[in-house]
Amino acid sequence: MSHLFDLIREYGLLFVFGNVLIEQMGAPVPAYPTLVLTGAMLTTSQYSTTTLFVTAVAAAMIADFGWYWAGRKFGGRVMASLCRISLSPDSCVRQTEGFYTRWGAPSLLVAKFIPGFASVASALAGAIGTRSGRFLFFDTLGAALWVGSAIFLGSLFSSAIDDLLTILENLGKWGIALVALAFVVYLAKKWYQRQSFLRELRMARISVEELGQLLKTEKPPTVIDVRSNVARQGGRIPGALVMSDDDLDLLVNTDADSEVIIYCACPNEASAARVAKKLMQRGYRRVRPLSGGIDAWLAAGYAIDE
Repeated sequence: MSHLFDLIREYGLLFVFGNVLIEQMGAPVPAYPTLVLTGAMLTTSQYSTTTLFVTAVAAAMIADFGWYWAGRKFGGRVMASLCRISLSPDSCVRQTEGFYTRWGAPSLLVAKFIPGFASVASALAGAIGTRSGRFLFFDTLGAALWVGSAIFLGSLFSSAIDDLLTILENLGKWGIALVALAFVVYLAKKWYQRQSFLRELRMARISVEELGQLLKTEKPPTVIDVRSNVARQGGRIPGALVMSDDDLDLLVNTDADSEVIIYCACPNEASAARVAKKLMQRGYRRVRPLSGGIDAWLAAGYAIDE
């Protein structure tokens, strides 16, 4: 175990830089504990508080600006990609967009304290056209607050953390095993939460080919678009109603036995399936998400309304 802490002491800055960069890129590898730990080890390390602070903020800014640029270039598609790699399905585009739309760029001040928000918020800022100077100003302040609070906590509780490290060091290989086990348990918990979320949304889907045929009939189904405002910029299925979870009461005049098709632009049709569940709870009996969402519709060559 002593070799492990020797490596952290010797390569701490590189380790911090990599950990922060990977987490801010969207991987489920928490960097805050690393910052707290390295903050607690400052008195015995070869680097200063300022160097640690600048290193961590720089790593966060590199990742954030990368997502900002991707959002600026690719729009809503980059948020769908983020949802695919996220282990927190409830932290995707719609929730982030609602928060960012309400508070704007200042929401970046707290983005890194909200799991799953930071990378999506950066991409969203680019997608909706937040000016680069404004983005960099608030994102830098947010990164500074996040990093600074972790280093402060580490220095504040350095004695307690030192005692914990001493215990782990005395345990030798068992100490390494405990740290590894804690990380595995964290990932397993996030994975289980995601799988449970997906199991709850299991239901019959409709293919784009089936929907295309139904739309040509005398009594076409009601089609509902539950994507975020950013995702809808590329157009929607002809005749689709634009709704959110809060707009479902608008369907009160729709026959409960009529066909209702819901689509989104997220993995596993998560948003569409969630809304479909809510409609079924309200008595609608023929509700189905569109398999593959808008991406499958476009891939099949069907037309869209701008």
